[in-house]
Amino acid sequence: MKGVRVLEVAQWTFVPAAGAVLADWGAEVIKIEHPHTGDSQRGLRNLGPITIEGNRNPVMEHANRGKRSVALDMSNPQGYELLMDIARTSDVFLTNFLPDARRKLKIDVDDVRAVNPDIIYARGSAYGPLGAEAGAGGYDMTGYWSRAAGAMGSTPSDFDGVVPQPGPAYGDSIGGMTIAGGIAAALFERERTGNARVVDISLLGVGVWASGVAINAALISGQPWVPNTGGANVAPNNPLVGFYRTADGRFLSVSMLQGFRYFGEFCRRIGLGELAGDERFNSHQSLTQNATAAAELLRKAIAAQPLEHWRTVLEGFDGQWAVVQNTVEVAADPQVRANGGIVEVDAEVGSHGEGRPVELVASPVLFDETPLRLRPMPEFAADTEALILELGGDWDRITALKDSGAIA
Repeated sequence: MKGVRVLEVAQWTFVPAAGAVLADWGAEVIKIEHPHTGDSQRGLRNLGPITIEGNRNPVMEHANRGKRSVALDMSNPQGYELLMDIARTSDVFLTNFLPDARRKLKIDVDDVRAVNPDIIYARGSAYGPLGAEAGAGGYDMTGYWSRAAGAMGSTPSDFDGVVPQPGPAYGDSIGGMTIAGGIAAALFERERTGNARVVDISLLGVGVWASGVAINAALISGQPWVPNTGGANVAPNNPLVGFYRTADGRFLSVSMLQGFRYFGEFCRRIGLGELAGDERFNSHQSLTQNATAAAELLRKAIAAQPLEHWRTVLEGFDGQWAVVQNTVEVAADPQVRANGGIVEVDAEVGSHGEGRPVELVASPVLFDETPLRLRPMPEFAADTEALILELGGDWDRITALKDSGAIA
């Protein structure tokens, strides 16, 4: 996307994450921040159970790497004029401001198209641009996880409570990738036809898509999806789809949808080779009928040895299995790193003074099997003056903008 300019008027993670993906792909993303407060997440240091020490800000870096930061006050007439100057030179306007705020600040579709009729206008929202709740705000916990059935679908049916999202900005990150894909499609159409679209993606819509198979089943049957009870195998008729606890309290995830195909070899590897000839399990039909008994035998055997034993025993096995990993283990996973899932950030700003390279999670698309190169998150307002000069302004204009409070 080299040569594509994205003007981002957004905060938090959902929509800025889309800007980060586009920056990963080579676009120039200009992030607009308020000259006094900046993006509200710049000061965020407490992520649930983790308190971040030092200069790193994982949520800001995740959603804002590779961008340019311009600090201007859109409510100031001179600041608004500068914003429209940037819009004139941009291919995409990207925002998550609510409809009332967009109208008040004069940054709605018609306002921006008045200075650039060919701009693609992309909006991220909680509940979509249509319907009674089009103007309502929300976060991924509400729009993506809770309302779109992800929380209910992930909570064991015998659990007294609701399972939270797996981590901060979980739905936001998935939604941001979706926005980036929508923008890419709109850019492609504009290139082919000259038609510039308004692109809308909502957290609710992304969540409904993520739970699409279960919701389709509800459309067909009229019945809600009911998860299994805690500790039960995911597929009650297949002992090789589920989770098994090891002796050291870790878990193996097995997901062999063709259970009978792999059952004999799996049993031999874990020391239960005799089960392959057991009449209860020696055909697809009998294994399905006796899946509960098979699962109990597997559970007892796997619980007798620690995780490292099972890593060794199952190495090279054709069946589909994985270790249930924590985030530190994922960060060190050699397969994740081999495929560019975590990469070192270009050292334009060093290592934040912490004596080690800066690494971040990359967006999950490889081009020509080449890991992405990530650029660092911008310092607040770092690019304001340079951009004004690039737009044809001079230091007199910069001084006037500063004196008026329009820029930082």
